Amino acid sequence: MRHHGHRLLRRWAHYKPQKAQAPPAPPTPPKPPRKPQSFTFHDSTWEDPYSWMSNLSDKVAMRHMDVYMEQEEKYTEAVMSDTERLQAKLQSEMASRFAFDLSTPPLRWGPWLYYRRVEEGKQYAVLCRRLANLNEEFISHKYPSAGFDFTSGKRIEQKLLDYNQEAERFGGYAYEELSEVSPDHRFLAYTMYDKDNDYFRLSVRNLNSGSLCSKPQAERVSNLAWAKDGQALLYVVTDNNKRPYRIYCSMIGSTDEDVLLLEESDENVYVNIRNTKDFRFVTVNTFSTTSSKVFLINAADPLSGMTLVWECQGLAHCIVEHHQGYLYLFTDATKEGQSVDYHYLLRSPVDASSSPRIWESVFVDDKDLIVEDVDFSDKHLVLITREGRKFRICSVTLPLPVGKGAVHPKELNPYFLPLPRHVSQISPGPNYDFYSSTMRFTVSSPVMPDAVVDYDLSSGKWNIIQQQNLLHERTRILYGTASSASSAEKSSNIINSNSVNEINAEDDNSWNDLSEFYACEHYDVSSCDGVVVPLTIVYSCKHKKENQNPGLLHGHGAYGELLDKRWRSELKSLLDRGWVVAYADVRGGGGGGKKWHHDGRRAKKHNSIKDYLCCAKFLIEKGIVQENKLAGWGHSAGGLLVASAINCCPDLFRAAILKVPFLDPSNTLLYPILPLMAADYEEFGYPGDVDEFHAIQKYSPYDNIQKDVLYPAVLVTSSFNTRFGVWEAAKWVARVRERTIYDSKRPILLNLTTDIVEENRYLQCKESALEAAFLIKAMES
Repeated sequence: MRHHGHRLLRRWAHYKPQKAQAPPAPPTPPKPPRKPQSFTFHDSTWEDPYSWMSNLSDKVAMRHMDVYMEQEEKYTEAVMSDTERLQAKLQSEMASRFAFDLSTPPLRWGPWLYYRRVEEGKQYAVLCRRLANLNEEFISHKYPSAGFDFTSGKRIEQKLLDYNQEAERFGGYAYEELSEVSPDHRFLAYTMYDKDNDYFRLSVRNLNSGSLCSKPQAERVSNLAWAKDGQALLYVVTDNNKRPYRIYCSMIGSTDEDVLLLEESDENVYVNIRNTKDFRFVTVNTFSTTSSKVFLINAADPLSGMTLVWECQGLAHCIVEHHQGYLYLFTDATKEGQSVDYHYLLRSPVDASSSPRIWESVFVDDKDLIVEDVDFSDKHLVLITREGRKFRICSVTLPLPVGKGAVHPKELNPYFLPLPRHVSQISPGPNYDFYSSTMRFTVSSPVMPDAVVDYDLSSGKWNIIQQQNLLHERTRILYGTASSASSAEKSSNIINSNSVNEINAEDDNSWNDLSEFYACEHYDVSSCDGVVVPLTIVYSCKHKKENQNPGLLHGHGAYGELLDKRWRSELKSLLDRGWVVAYADVRGGGGGGKKWHHDGRRAKKHNSIKDYLCCAKFLIEKGIVQENKLAGWGHSAGGLLVASAINCCPDLFRAAILKVPFLDPSNTLLYPILPLMAADYEEFGYPGDVDEFHAIQKYSPYDNIQKDVLYPAVLVTSSFNTRFGVWEAAKWVARVRERTIYDSKRPILLNLTTDIVEENRYLQCKESALEAAFLIKAMES
């Protein structure tokens, strides 16, 4: 034993501890070439050493760009390599929460049920239909393609369009912009994106034979409308600057040339068409920043000319519908020379002989009850209303009384339909069937997966047709008219506006509401000028800790659009890790009327940025989010908002995600590479106006990057697809790295995708997992 112990001691005496290996050096960010170039406009001169990145016609520059993009890709992979296991875990989590139903909820129109479904192993969906009354008991709710007509010996389902085959026509890629079935259900007109030529191509398919019609097969198509009960198709084409400017009429099955109905030569005027819901008329909207007009085409005789029915000054939203001899106009145009903050509804007889046509108000103005949207059927008018932050849906019986003048909606005995709590948005479905008493809506909430709901306006019954049930990690889908007895019991009867039943409907657990597990709170945040900005926060009741939570603040604030506050299943991975997800409804966005939008656009864009910053500071000051653990998130114009906020207060944020962001407004608005619409200049400013040009330069993310300051970690995602302008992201990333203090723990990354990610669930999960891993890494570093 002694001898053995001696040997052991001798062995340890010769042992030399190994030196600890130094951690690998962090990867070095790429440095693109600088090619100094100066620009002068008005009284300003500026240098842009990265302007070469946007020179699409310079083959040498584009080769440099390809090399640089490859370097960025490798750099992002290297920086994120230590999160590979985390990304795989997050991707698995997110994929498991995807609604694994392989079909959209069937939509009834006339005798048919239309739906899209994905076949196993295929990337793209198939558009299908089946007769609603055929052997419903044989049709599986999960697989609508199942089912057999034993009388005729034929399968019930009819495949109308296989988008996997369309992908073969369009170079392995299928992205559809428009899809319209003719009112006689014989034809399908649709447009597919041709990415080689960067436009949408029109095709018309015979639904009985499945074959493509020889004509029309037009290029650069932006709008469609059917006429002559499906025997004629009207379509709008764009010029080389993507401005919709011509309307053609094509007789289906005819060999005659398509007839040009309208050509708008003014480069500032845009053209748009749509059917009225009863298919009696096609409305033609022509609009610019100085005027808006609506014309009517008789759908029974589309070559008979156009009749002007509405005209107003300025750019206005104008939707015309027809119901039993009356035209209804839903608009936000100036009223009696005064600007109005919200939409209102007007009415005029179709055969009115006065010139100009006289329109009468349908409803009296009520600032406390805002009508956000309307939808017509043969016997009902549905109003989506808002009182403060509360959205509601009500139906009113048609026809409306004539000769009484403007009335308050409450005088028409509206039936308010049941809704869950915390509704953030209500979107009408296609609702093609004008003569159906059932209307479909998608109801959204920050703490509830989107619910597709059918409301029977005659009986007041309601049915959730599709909604993911995350509590059971499955999806509940009800096809056609089938529903369980329990669902039938839960269907609420018609309830009046002040009924206590409406509150009970909110608590009904049939909505798959997650508010028991995830809290949703609303705050009023005072901005720098005293304006109150709505702030919504969502967090896990189980995982939230006082003053210790990382946070993600979403913002958009442009085009008067509602901020998307829908429940997103990928955010559950952050919520369950103790994150707070917040939404700042800043000026420039929707939900607060036209003034709210106008106060955050053009020369007032700085209001949007200040509102966002005040909400960010509020989250930290109130202990809702831990100091130094706040991240920003913005998509497109929201990317501009978040990047501008970082320029103002870089120390306020630890990280940010900018998705296909708009980062270089000075150059893009002044020297557009991609065609811009009038609405883009109305939103961000006219550089031809010297004051607006200086305002653009003051808020431009690319022009206001601070020097020698530590910036937060930022992940910018963009696409090789030229429609998204990858050079804006690349220029911004290069300049931030060049000007700010380098810190390997706060990397500036550029992540590139090759196609539109939303079309591919796998890519969607992969990108969302990368974003979540980036945020978690940034907070823990």
